[in-house]
Amino acid sequence: MSGLNFPKPYADWVAKRRVPFGFVLVAAFAWFSRPTLATLLYGIPVSVAGLLLRGWAAGHLAKNRQLTTSGPYAILRNPLYIGTSLVALGLVLASQSVPLGAVFAAVFLLIYLPVIQLEQQHLNNLFPDYARYMAEVPALTPRWPPIPSNRSFDFALYLKNREYRAAIGLATGVAFLIFKTTL
Repeated sequence: MSGLNFPKPYADWVAKRRVPFGFVLVAAFAWFSRPTLATLLYGIPVSVAGLLLRGWAAGHLAKNRQLTTSGPYAILRNPLYIGTSLVALGLVLASQSVPLGAVFAAVFLLIYLPVIQLEQQHLNNLFPDYARYMAEVPALTPRWPPIPSNRSFDFALYLKNREYRAAIGLATGVAFLIFKTTL
């Protein structure tokens, strides 16, 4: 993420408004989507891949308690955001909507990137080893080979992080698209 620096007041402002922007995304999704059976068949697997990445990450993430470097965090620093982006990309593909893709891309660039920047600052202040981790693991592109780790997926962490809500959200979105194909 080097090279992109958002002013802190802007990053703080969008971080506090992520949830309302989510409602705007839902409205855009409902309005612009024009799914077909074919677009569902290639869009939904992309979304499911993103959901699986998010779930894998949530089963490793001990928020604010320890620096997470295992699981997908061994290959990229922001697997939850990449997973969210894949879920969104799959929904855009399934929706067959260029305007929806433009809205989702704008949200990623103008909302998620500044929030990632704030999180980096927070983690850098919280964990002394974060600067080293940042130097070893890219923010948004996978690194290979992964950094070594001996921690495994923890289903209790997955539940504690309430990642099942993303699955419910995706299931709702897919159900909506299936319904819309029948109209």
